[in-house]
Amino acid sequence: MNVRVKSAVLSGIDGIPVDVEVDVHPGVGHFDIVGLPEAAVRESKVRVLSALRNLGFRAHTRWITVNLAPADVRKHGSLFDLPVALGVLACLDAFPASALDGRLIIGELSLDGLVRPIPGVLPMVAAARDRGVQEVIVPEANGPEAALVQGIRGYGARSLAELIEALAGRDRLTEVLPLPASPISVHSANGPDLADVRGQAHVKRALEIAAAGRHNLLMIGPPGSGKTMLARRLAGILPSMTYDECLQTTKVHSAAGLLRHRAALISERPFRAPHHTGSAAAIAGGGTRPRPGEVSLSHHGVLFLDELPEWRREVLEVLRQPLEDRHVTISRAVATVTYPADFLLVAAMNPCPCGYLGDSRHRCSCTLGEVAKYRSRVSGPLMDRIDLHVEVPSVAFRDLAAVSGGEPSATVRARTQGAADIQTARAGPGRARFNGRMDPAQVRAVCRVGNDASRLLEVAMERLGLSARALDRVLKVSRTIADLDGADGIGTVHVSEAIQYRLLDRPAV
Repeated sequence: MNVRVKSAVLSGIDGIPVDVEVDVHPGVGHFDIVGLPEAAVRESKVRVLSALRNLGFRAHTRWITVNLAPADVRKHGSLFDLPVALGVLACLDAFPASALDGRLIIGELSLDGLVRPIPGVLPMVAAARDRGVQEVIVPEANGPEAALVQGIRGYGARSLAELIEALAGRDRLTEVLPLPASPISVHSANGPDLADVRGQAHVKRALEIAAAGRHNLLMIGPPGSGKTMLARRLAGILPSMTYDECLQTTKVHSAAGLLRHRAALISERPFRAPHHTGSAAAIAGGGTRPRPGEVSLSHHGVLFLDELPEWRREVLEVLRQPLEDRHVTISRAVATVTYPADFLLVAAMNPCPCGYLGDSRHRCSCTLGEVAKYRSRVSGPLMDRIDLHVEVPSVAFRDLAAVSGGEPSATVRARTQGAADIQTARAGPGRARFNGRMDPAQVRAVCRVGNDASRLLEVAMERLGLSARALDRVLKVSRTIADLDGADGIGTVHVSEAIQYRLLDRPAV
């Protein structure tokens, strides 16, 4: 007897449909899985046979062949356990084979027949919905994740025995009810607030510009000046996420297996702060079976790299491509996948190896050569991709003793949201929403400056040695400053402020 079960496999953050064809005949015990399966898929026959044996079915005495179609797509993971087991059971007349029609089925089995959760349920269910599938059966623990997809009926499975009873018509499947439509929440009221930071008014201004236009930011200052504290408050002043941004971010976290038991879309912008000992694979993604890295887990959010010169050079260099292309492609012998990586890079570093160059409270013990070598650990091409360079000095006692730290995050966020709305309306459909993401054609169209501002840019390019890319970034920052001011055009004052954030292009030695 031959039975076909609809399933899927994950490629990046996209679900690819897979037909699980099961053929069972009398004969000596034999179990083959074909269709380009990887080791975890081939091992599923052990889990399936053990689960069926513990339920009283003698499948190990049959000749079983499983084909995973299409055969040219590599299959990976343990998610085929459940569809394979149900296909075998249908062939053994445990329930009518018609009960499997029109349903997507994914899940891992334990040896006693319990259904275990798997990563990537959201993108696979969404892909099934887009291809006309009306019902899905997923592990019970993945039920909240499946419920995020509107327009499809989801059922959560606790065990194989429960599924047999339901598919045979003797019981009912546990339906995962779709979540009620609700507006996207903006930010958590309990998150870190910018008002907690004393002093550093000019750095807060740079954070506001970075948030409004999604401009990459580098903070340079001595230890204890508040660089990390400021960076952790950046996510709280970013403009709110659109529904599409929420859905795409949630898909990335689902593919990484970080979404289990979550009952809502990710509606707050991610903030990721990996340690400087992280590898290139941890940052960009990778592994034998490619997984999202930090650049993708911070998609539509903030990637914070503290102690920037302490990162290995080869790790920092992998950031260059995703910073430009907004995605990262990982090629391995078994697969090539592409993950989105549209993140706001925020980095922090000391001004010198000892950390106290230019600090009025401590004496710097570094030589000029040591300072130059320390700063050269960050390559010029990577520095070129950072729009804003700002110095973070030590905080004076009078600022630390102040009753208030200034504006709360909610007030600043209202301004960045207003600037983002201006950018969205100006860009139009299909174009970059934020100034920091504009392509050269958009820069030429919306970043026109007058004669005085043009002369100022010319002088800055000559004296600071700005590259063409850096000049474009100055224009983008100028446009964001003008948007924050509500100005239609870019004035000299906007260009002047943008230029001051490029003063660290050359080492101050």
